Amino acid sequence: MKIRTGFGFDVHRLVAGRELWLGGIRIAHPLGLLGHSDADVLIHAICDALLGAANMRDIGFHFPDKDERYHNIDSKILLRDTVALLREKGYTIGNIDATVCAEEPKLNPYIPAMQARLAEVAGIAAEDISIKATTTEQLGFTGRKEGISAYAVVLIQKP
Repeated sequence: MKIRTGFGFDVHRLVAGRELWLGGIRIAHPLGLLGHSDADVLIHAICDALLGAANMRDIGFHFPDKDERYHNIDSKILLRDTVALLREKGYTIGNIDATVCAEEPKLNPYIPAMQARLAEVAGIAAEDISIKATTTEQLGFTGRKEGISAYAVVLIQKP
């Protein structure tokens, strides 16, 4: 069996007038993330980790922000399509471990719903998706509540 790991990172600015989407669910908050798509940093970091693990470049290569097909797209579609790309190469997902960095909103109450939604989209068990939330102790752009970032590590396997 071939086993590979991948790492992903994403960041988006918080702005007024946008919905906040994280882990495929909408979170009630006065600010949302700015981006060409729905700017779901968690899904974007996971997609990059999966693509990197399979040596398939990155999310921007497959879903460029210059392409109008992806303007305001639901990031769950990007994750679904990323998983399909991996399956075409014979890979399955072993597990996903991710961390979201945000001062607010507090994300712990939303984590089970994020796990369930991501599991549904990726076609894996929710128990194979770990999501953690942290702050940066009021340091940097995250600490100033200017944006949210996410990190993801994945394991993929091929028989």
